[in-house]
Amino acid sequence: MTEETIWRGTSSQMKNLGLFILSGLFCWLIVPIFIALARYLQTKNNVFELTNERLKITEGVFSKVTETLELYRVKDIEVRQPFFYRMLSVENIQINTSDLSSPVILLEAIPKAVGLADKLRNQVEVIRTQKQVREIDLE
Repeated sequence: MTEETIWRGTSSQMKNLGLFILSGLFCWLIVPIFIALARYLQTKNNVFELTNERLKITEGVFSKVTETLELYRVKDIEVRQPFFYRMLSVENIQINTSDLSSPVILLEAIPKAVGLADKLRNQVEVIRTQKQVREIDLE
């Protein structure tokens, strides 16, 4: 079975809105312009890709690092919408996993219209059924 991309995207630049406004106000100092440009590039180059088997997170402007999470390791999906993000129609998605290297993954400022949390939950159920995997919590 080949791996197919279900969704690929980046965080919304709305998460940097406050910094962009401050940079605009203090642009005469020149340094804030470079800070805003660096933050823009960091956000733009933080790419999330949901496939039918994994969640891939690629970070980095010059040097790239890709972290993968097998979907059957997802324990819980939590959608968080601070007040400011609700006004801008974006949300944070926190994924709690059983992966030792990354127990919590935060996808920041994902456009709400994408419906990524529902797509992720549906794909987790599909892959668990295909691989016949069950999550067991021991305390």
